[in-house]
Amino acid sequence: MQAALPFPDISNELFSIDIGSVHFAIRWYALAYLAGLLAGYGVIRALMRRPALWPADTSPMAPQKVEDLLTAIIIGVIVGGRLGYVLFYQPGYFLENPGAIVKVWQGGMSFHGGFLGVVVAGLWFCRRNGIPSLQLSDAMALVAPIGLFFGRIANFVNAELWGRPTDLPWAVVFPGEAAQDCPGIAFGTCARHPSQLYEAGLEGVLLGLALFLLVKRGALKRPGLITGVFLAGYGLSRFAVEFVRQADAQFISPDNPMGHVIGSGAIGLSMGQLLSLPMIAAGIWFWRRAGS
Repeated sequence: MQAALPFPDISNELFSIDIGSVHFAIRWYALAYLAGLLAGYGVIRALMRRPALWPADTSPMAPQKVEDLLTAIIIGVIVGGRLGYVLFYQPGYFLENPGAIVKVWQGGMSFHGGFLGVVVAGLWFCRRNGIPSLQLSDAMALVAPIGLFFGRIANFVNAELWGRPTDLPWAVVFPGEAAQDCPGIAFGTCARHPSQLYEAGLEGVLLGLALFLLVKRGALKRPGLITGVFLAGYGLSRFAVEFVRQADAQFISPDNPMGHVIGSGAIGLSMGQLLSLPMIAAGIWFWRRAGS
Protein backbone atom coordinates (compact mmCIF):
# COMPACT_ATOMS: atom_id res chain seq x y z
CA MET A 1 0.00 0.00 0.00
CA GLN A 2 1.29 3.47 -0.89
CA ALA A 3 2.45 5.51 2.11
CA ALA A 4 1.06 9.02 2.05
CA LEU A 5 -0.11 11.88 4.23
CA PRO A 6 -3.70 13.12 4.03
CA PHE A 7 -4.23 16.71 2.99
CA PRO A 8 -4.93 18.83 6.08
CA ASP A 9 -8.51 19.99 6.52
CA ILE A 10 -7.88 23.69 5.82
CA SER A 11 -10.36 25.88 4.00
CA ASN A 12 -8.94 28.21 1.34
CA GLU A 13 -11.11 30.93 2.90
CA LEU A 14 -10.22 32.46 6.25
CA PHE A 15 -13.57 34.21 6.45
CA SER A 16 -16.63 34.48 4.21
CA ILE A 17 -20.09 35.99 4.26
CA ASP A 18 -23.04 35.80 1.90
CA ILE A 19 -25.11 38.90 1.28
CA GLY A 20 -28.02 37.90 -0.85
CA SER A 21 -26.60 36.16 -3.90
CA VAL A 22 -23.15 37.72 -3.45
CA HIS A 23 -20.37 35.73 -1.75
CA PHE A 24 -17.62 37.74 -0.06
CA ALA A 25 -14.53 35.90 1.11
CA ILE A 26 -11.09 36.61 2.52
CA ARG A 27 -8.81 34.00 1.01
CA TRP A 28 -5.41 32.82 2.19
CA TYR A 29 -3.86 33.69 -1.16
CA ALA A 30 -4.87 37.33 -0.85
CA LEU A 31 -3.56 37.38 2.71
CA ALA A 32 -0.27 35.90 1.49
CA TYR A 33 0.17 38.78 -0.96
CA LEU A 34 -0.76 41.27 1.75
CA ALA A 35 1.58 39.74 4.34
CA GLY A 36 4.48 39.63 1.90
CA LEU A 37 4.01 43.24 0.80
CA LEU A 38 3.60 44.59 4.33
CA ALA A 39 6.58 42.62 5.66
CA GLY A 40 8.69 43.81 2.74
CA TYR A 41 7.57 47.39 3.38
CA GLY A 42 8.62 47.16 7.01
CA VAL A 43 12.03 45.64 6.25
CA ILE A 44 12.86 48.17 3.52
CA ARG A 45 11.90 51.09 5.80
CA ALA A 46 14.19 49.64 8.47
CA LEU A 47 17.04 49.36 5.93
CA MET A 48 16.63 52.99 4.89
CA ARG A 49 16.97 54.04 8.53
CA ARG A 50 20.41 52.43 8.73
CA PRO A 51 22.71 54.43 6.45
CA ALA A 52 25.78 52.54 7.71
CA LEU A 53 24.63 49.52 5.66
CA TRP A 54 24.94 51.37 2.35
CA PRO A 55 27.79 52.70 0.18
CA ALA A 56 29.30 55.91 1.55
CA ASP A 57 27.14 55.38 4.66
CA THR A 58 24.21 56.95 2.81
CA SER A 59 20.78 55.39 2.38
CA PRO A 60 19.50 55.44 -1.23
CA MET A 61 16.21 57.10 -0.23
CA ALA A 62 14.31 58.53 2.72
CA PRO A 63 12.26 56.01 4.76
CA GLN A 64 9.03 57.89 4.06
CA LYS A 65 9.42 57.26 0.31
CA VAL A 66 8.97 53.52 0.86
CA GLU A 67 5.19 54.00 0.98
CA ASP A 68 5.23 55.34 -2.59
CA LEU A 69 7.46 52.44 -3.62
CA LEU A 70 4.93 49.99 -2.15
CA THR A 71 2.18 51.40 -4.36
CA ALA A 72 4.31 51.00 -7.49
CA ILE A 73 5.28 47.45 -6.53
CA ILE A 74 1.67 46.38 -5.92
CA ILE A 75 0.72 47.57 -9.42
CA GLY A 76 3.78 45.87 -10.92
CA VAL A 77 3.08 42.54 -9.19
CA ILE A 78 -0.59 42.39 -10.21
CA VAL A 79 -0.24 43.62 -13.79
CA GLY A 80 3.01 41.76 -14.50
CA GLY A 81 1.90 38.55 -12.81
CA ARG A 82 -1.35 38.43 -14.75
CA LEU A 83 0.11 39.39 -18.13
CA GLY A 84 2.94 36.90 -17.61
CA TYR A 85 0.44 34.11 -17.07
CA VAL A 86 -1.54 35.20 -20.14
CA LEU A 87 1.52 35.38 -22.42
CA PHE A 88 3.62 32.50 -21.07
CA TYR A 89 1.04 29.87 -20.22
CA GLN A 90 -2.31 30.31 -22.01
CA PRO A 91 -1.98 32.85 -24.86
CA GLY A 92 -4.39 30.95 -27.12
CA TYR A 93 -7.19 30.83 -24.57
CA PHE A 94 -6.93 34.51 -23.67
CA LEU A 95 -6.70 35.52 -27.33
CA GLU A 96 -10.10 33.91 -27.80
CA ASN A 97 -11.41 35.21 -24.44
CA PRO A 98 -9.83 38.65 -23.88
CA GLY A 99 -12.42 39.56 -21.27
CA ALA A 100 -11.04 36.82 -19.01
CA ILE A 101 -7.68 38.59 -18.72
CA VAL A 102 -8.95 40.93 -16.01
CA LYS A 103 -10.57 38.14 -13.96
CA VAL A 104 -7.62 37.76 -11.60
CA TRP A 105 -9.90 36.40 -8.87
CA GLN A 106 -10.35 33.22 -10.93
CA GLY A 107 -6.62 32.41 -10.57
CA GLY A 108 -3.68 32.51 -12.92
CA MET A 109 -0.59 34.50 -11.90
CA SER A 110 2.99 33.96 -13.07
CA PHE A 111 5.93 34.61 -10.76
CA HIS A 112 8.20 35.39 -13.70
CA GLY A 113 5.65 37.86 -15.07
CA GLY A 114 5.22 39.43 -11.64
CA PHE A 115 9.00 39.69 -11.35
CA LEU A 116 9.21 41.57 -14.66
CA GLY A 117 6.37 43.82 -13.51
CA VAL A 118 8.28 44.65 -10.32
CA VAL A 119 11.45 45.38 -12.34
CA VAL A 120 9.58 47.84 -14.57
CA ALA A 121 7.85 49.47 -11.58
CA GLY A 122 11.14 49.73 -9.69
CA LEU A 123 13.00 51.29 -12.61
CA TRP A 124 10.19 53.79 -13.13
CA PHE A 125 10.24 54.68 -9.42
CA CYS A 126 14.02 55.13 -9.39
CA ARG A 127 14.00 57.34 -12.48
CA ARG A 128 11.15 59.45 -11.17
CA ASN A 129 12.78 60.00 -7.77
CA GLY A 130 16.50 60.02 -8.64
CA ILE A 131 17.28 56.85 -6.64
CA PRO A 132 20.23 54.53 -7.45
CA SER A 133 18.51 51.61 -9.14
CA LEU A 134 20.93 48.87 -8.08
CA GLN A 135 20.73 49.84 -4.42
CA LEU A 136 16.93 49.82 -4.47
CA SER A 137 17.04 46.54 -6.37
CA ASP A 138 19.14 45.03 -3.58
CA ALA A 139 16.62 46.16 -0.96
CA MET A 140 13.73 44.67 -2.93
CA ALA A 141 15.61 41.42 -3.60
CA LEU A 142 16.29 41.05 0.12
CA VAL A 143 12.58 41.03 0.99
CA ALA A 144 11.35 39.02 -2.02
CA PRO A 145 11.81 35.61 -0.29
CA ILE A 146 9.32 36.71 2.38
CA GLY A 147 6.59 37.09 -0.22
CA LEU A 148 7.65 33.88 -1.94
CA PHE A 149 7.37 31.95 1.31
CA PHE A 150 3.86 33.20 2.08
CA GLY A 151 2.79 32.67 -1.53
CA ARG A 152 3.94 29.05 -1.65
CA ILE A 153 2.26 28.27 1.67
CA ALA A 154 -0.95 29.71 0.22
CA ASN A 155 -0.49 27.50 -2.86
CA PHE A 156 -0.35 24.49 -0.54
CA VAL A 157 -3.45 25.57 1.41
CA ASN A 158 -5.28 26.05 -1.88
CA ALA A 159 -4.16 22.56 -3.02
CA GLU A 160 -2.77 23.96 -6.27
CA LEU A 161 0.54 23.72 -8.16
CA TRP A 162 1.11 20.27 -6.68
CA GLY A 163 3.94 17.92 -7.55
CA ARG A 164 4.23 14.75 -9.60
CA PRO A 165 3.09 11.37 -8.23
CA THR A 166 5.52 9.72 -5.80
CA ASP A 167 5.62 6.95 -3.19
CA LEU A 168 7.84 8.85 -0.75
CA PRO A 169 6.59 8.72 2.85
CA TRP A 170 5.90 12.48 2.98
CA ALA A 171 3.81 12.43 -0.21
CA VAL A 172 0.44 14.16 0.13
CA VAL A 173 -2.94 13.10 -1.26
CA PHE A 174 -4.29 16.43 -2.48
CA PRO A 175 -8.04 16.74 -2.98
CA GLY A 176 -9.83 17.03 -6.30
CA GLU A 177 -8.14 16.43 -9.64
CA ALA A 178 -4.72 15.85 -8.09
CA ALA A 179 -5.89 12.62 -6.42
CA GLN A 180 -7.45 11.07 -9.51
CA ASP A 181 -4.97 10.61 -12.32
CA CYS A 182 -2.09 8.39 -11.14
CA PRO A 183 -1.73 5.33 -13.39
CA GLY A 184 -2.17 2.11 -11.43
CA ILE A 185 -3.31 3.88 -8.22
CA ALA A 186 -6.83 3.59 -6.86
CA PHE A 187 -9.15 6.48 -7.71
CA GLY A 188 -8.86 9.29 -5.19
CA THR A 189 -5.62 8.09 -3.57
CA CYS A 190 -2.91 9.54 -5.84
CA ALA A 191 -0.10 10.82 -3.60
CA ARG A 192 2.17 13.60 -4.84
CA HIS A 193 5.23 15.63 -3.96
CA PRO A 194 4.23 18.66 -1.85
CA SER A 195 6.26 20.79 -4.24
CA GLN A 196 4.74 23.99 -2.86
CA LEU A 197 6.45 23.27 0.48
CA TYR A 198 9.73 22.46 -1.26
CA GLU A 199 9.60 25.88 -2.90
CA ALA A 200 8.62 27.61 0.33
CA GLY A 201 11.70 26.09 1.96
CA LEU A 202 14.16 26.78 -0.86
CA GLU A 203 12.93 30.09 -2.33
CA GLY A 204 11.61 31.45 0.95
CA VAL A 205 13.46 30.19 4.02
CA LEU A 206 16.86 29.09 2.69
CA LEU A 207 17.34 31.88 0.16
CA GLY A 208 15.97 34.49 2.57
CA LEU A 209 18.36 33.45 5.34
CA ALA A 210 21.32 33.49 2.94
CA LEU A 211 20.49 37.03 1.81
CA PHE A 212 20.05 38.35 5.36
CA LEU A 213 23.38 36.80 6.39
CA LEU A 214 25.07 38.50 3.44
CA VAL A 215 23.57 41.85 4.47
CA LYS A 216 24.94 41.38 7.98
CA ARG A 217 28.37 40.90 6.37
CA GLY A 218 28.10 44.21 4.49
CA ALA A 219 26.77 43.02 1.12
CA LEU A 220 24.65 46.15 0.60
CA LYS A 221 27.86 48.16 0.24
CA ARG A 222 28.45 46.28 -3.04
CA PRO A 223 25.49 47.33 -5.24
CA GLY A 224 24.03 44.47 -7.23
CA LEU A 225 25.38 41.64 -5.06
CA ILE A 226 22.10 40.89 -3.23
CA THR A 227 20.21 41.21 -6.52
CA GLY A 228 22.55 38.72 -8.17
CA VAL A 229 22.38 36.17 -5.36
CA PHE A 230 18.59 36.40 -5.29
CA LEU A 231 18.19 35.95 -9.05
CA ALA A 232 20.60 33.02 -9.21
CA GLY A 233 19.23 31.46 -6.02
CA TYR A 234 15.59 31.69 -7.07
CA GLY A 235 16.33 30.48 -10.58
CA LEU A 236 18.25 27.44 -9.35
CA SER A 237 15.63 26.62 -6.71
CA ARG A 238 12.77 26.82 -9.18
CA PHE A 239 14.71 24.88 -11.81
CA ALA A 240 15.34 22.05 -9.34
CA VAL A 241 11.79 21.83 -8.00
CA GLU A 242 10.37 21.72 -11.54
CA PHE A 243 11.71 18.16 -11.81
CA VAL A 244 9.08 17.04 -9.26
CA ARG A 245 6.39 19.65 -9.93
CA GLN A 246 3.40 18.68 -12.06
CA ALA A 247 3.54 20.42 -15.43
CA ASP A 248 0.78 22.83 -16.36
CA ALA A 249 -2.15 21.01 -17.94
CA GLN A 250 -1.98 22.96 -21.21
CA PHE A 251 1.49 21.51 -21.93
CA ILE A 252 0.58 17.88 -21.22
CA SER A 253 -0.51 15.53 -24.00
CA PRO A 254 -0.30 11.78 -24.74
CA ASP A 255 2.86 12.47 -26.73
CA ASN A 256 4.28 14.80 -24.05
CA PRO A 257 3.24 13.40 -20.63
CA MET A 258 5.95 15.39 -18.79
CA GLY A 259 4.71 18.70 -20.15
CA HIS A 260 8.08 19.76 -21.55
CA VAL A 261 8.10 22.82 -23.80
CA ILE A 262 11.61 22.06 -25.10
CA GLY A 263 13.17 18.62 -25.54
CA SER A 264 12.02 15.38 -23.98
CA GLY A 265 13.01 12.79 -21.41
CA ALA A 266 15.87 13.63 -19.07
CA ILE A 267 16.90 16.70 -21.09
CA GLY A 268 13.42 18.17 -21.51
CA LEU A 269 12.67 21.56 -20.00
CA SER A 270 9.38 22.76 -18.54
CA MET A 271 8.13 26.31 -18.98
CA GLY A 272 9.19 27.10 -15.41
CA GLN A 273 12.71 25.88 -16.10
CA LEU A 274 12.91 27.72 -19.41
CA LEU A 275 11.89 30.99 -17.75
CA SER A 276 14.35 30.42 -14.89
CA LEU A 277 17.43 30.15 -17.12
CA PRO A 278 17.60 33.91 -17.91
CA MET A 279 17.23 34.64 -14.19
CA ILE A 280 20.17 32.38 -13.36
CA ALA A 281 22.30 33.98 -16.08
CA ALA A 282 21.38 37.50 -14.98
CA GLY A 283 22.06 36.61 -11.35
CA ILE A 284 25.55 35.33 -12.14
CA TRP A 285 26.24 38.48 -14.16
CA PHE A 286 25.17 40.82 -11.31
CA TRP A 287 27.07 38.70 -8.80
CA ARG A 288 30.32 38.87 -10.76
CA ARG A 289 29.87 42.56 -11.53
CA ALA A 290 29.40 43.39 -7.83
CA GLY A 291 32.48 41.39 -6.94
CA SER A 292 34.78 43.14 -9.41
